[in-house]
Order: sequence, then C-alpha cells, then structure tokens
Amino acid sequence: MDKRAFFLVIEGLDGSGKSLITRLLAEALESVVGEQRVLLSYEPHDPSAAGQYIRDVLAHRIRATAYTLALAYALNRADHGSRVVAPFLDADDADGGRILVCDRYYLSSLVYQGAPPLSLEGVWTLNEPMRRPDLILFMDASAETCYQRLGQRGGQRELFDDKLAQRREQYQRAIGFLGEHGHNIVAVDANPDVPAVLANVISALRKHGPSWLDYPALEAAASAVNL
Repeated sequence: MDKRAFFLVIEGLDGSGKSLITRLLAEALESVVGEQRVLLSYEPHDPSAAGQYIRDVLAHRIRATAYTLALAYALNRADHGSRVVAPFLDADDADGGRILVCDRYYLSSLVYQGAPPLSLEGVWTLNEPMRRPDLILFMDASAETCYQRLGQRGGQRELFDDKLAQRREQYQRAIGFLGEHGHNIVAVDANPDVPAVLANVISALRKHGPSWLDYPALEAAASAVNL
C-alpha cells in the first residue's frame, strides 16, 4: 500500500544547489497539493535543541570536538523529529496525502561526523533511532561545480565548505553504508542549471516518490516557480 505521508530528504555538498532546489520543489508541491499538505524543513534545525550551538560551531564562533558535535546533531535531529517531523507526517488527515521535504538529515551526519576519530558505525548508532526517510535524493554535483557556485555566493565559508572532492567521496561511502541498511537513495545530476536540476529531481520523484502525486501538474508548477 502506497504511503500517504511521504518523508523526502534532499542532500548534497555545499554549493550543489541543494537548498535552492529544496525550496523550489516545496513551492511547486504546495501549488499542486496545497500549502497545508507540504512542509519544508531543514537541518540543523535552528529552533530545535542545540540548533544555535551547531550554528555557532559552523560559523567558527566556538569550537567543539567531533564527538560533541555528533551528539549535538543527534540531539537536534531527535528534537526536530519529535516536535516537527512526526506531528506533520502522523497528522490525523495524513491519509489525504502530504509530503515533508527536508534539507539535510542524517546522511549529512554520517558524512561530516563519520570520519576519524569517529566512525560511520558510531555516528549511525546515534542516529539509527530517528525516523527513516521514504526517499533520499543526493544532489550529485562535481566539486568544481560546487566551488564555482560557492564563489558566486560570496560571504564567509562555514566549517565544512572546503575539501569538497574529499567530501564527495565521503558522501559516496555514506550512501553505500545507508544502502546496506535498507535506505532508498537516488543520485540526481545537479551540475546543469536550476531548471534542469529541478526537472531531474521531479523525474526521480516520478520513479521513486508517492504514486498519489500528480506529476504532470508538478512539472507544470515547477516550470512556473519564481527562480
């Protein structure tokens, strides 16, 4: 039986266009199924536990050990899950069809915290109790593409905005790890321009997303979103 409440996570390197695509997709979904049946969220989730602490670490305002940061992300995710994700997906009218789109989730923790002195297995132990996404889309952009986009964005780089080729390899390793644990993860070509990437995302959703979604209407709505 097809699930009527669908949990979609979009992941990718900094500079992959992940956050923009996530927002545009959510806007297109809202126009198709209604604003009350779409929720756009993100992690680290600032209003949830340890959210500001994580932001301070990422912005180099304070320092933290790898283990402390992994714990902070897990706490943030648990709070976000219990107060935001679960109430939306488990609502009484969830059988009407609703979708939560989250910008980053525990794949990011496996990538950014699952390296020495920690391990993938150790970070996964902290995150395994969290709600499992129905689908994870990985915005697969080259390190060169990501650096170019980060350069265009400007501003101060955050803690993990460097060594992108290495980060990309870590993503592939973490994707393989989650695949072995039964996760549905699909890579999407994120190198083209925004309209093409958004079309690639919707194509992946058509194959792996909820069957109740009106995909022709979603494609039309995506072509009309405000870039």
